[in-house]
Amino acid sequence: MTQFNVPTRDQVNESNQVIFDQLKAALGFVPNLYATIAYSKNALGNYLQLQNAKTSLSKKEKEVINLVVSQVNDCEYCLAAHTVIGKMNGFTDEQVLELRSGYASFNAKLDALAQLTKVIAENKGRLSDEAPLDAFFAAGYSQESLVDLIVVIADKIVMNYLHNLTKIPVDFPAAPALTAIEA
Repeated sequence: MTQFNVPTRDQVNESNQVIFDQLKAALGFVPNLYATIAYSKNALGNYLQLQNAKTSLSKKEKEVINLVVSQVNDCEYCLAAHTVIGKMNGFTDEQVLELRSGYASFNAKLDALAQLTKVIAENKGRLSDEAPLDAFFAAGYSQESLVDLIVVIADKIVMNYLHNLTKIPVDFPAAPALTAIEA
């Protein structure tokens, strides 16, 4: 298998070097997965625009989606990163684990979001049962929210697939494994 190394600032083009500098200033480091996407001259900038685009979903709701999709896609890197980010957005360790399982017993609206996200991610956007979609709308989400949910799922799939293919080193604390009870 082809070995992927995390490119350094000197190994990427000028526009990506500027982004590396911005990331380092904002985060204190350039996450390895962001550096890896910089193999492409345009993908890092395009991805960050997508990730930071305006949405009807809150940061907390986006983290619910990120955690669920990363678990479905078994992405070690994104589970580690979003466990940290989820806690930064106010989730407890226990809530992060529950969200990864596709549920949020601690919040009915987030539960509807997590359950629908899991069904969409597992079934590649097809629903055999309308109940999760009905529950999503009954929880107060709109058609706009549904479209924004799909965009966030797509965003996370990009990074999940990139890591699952490249296996670059994870530079966040490892996410705890789910137990059979949680999964």
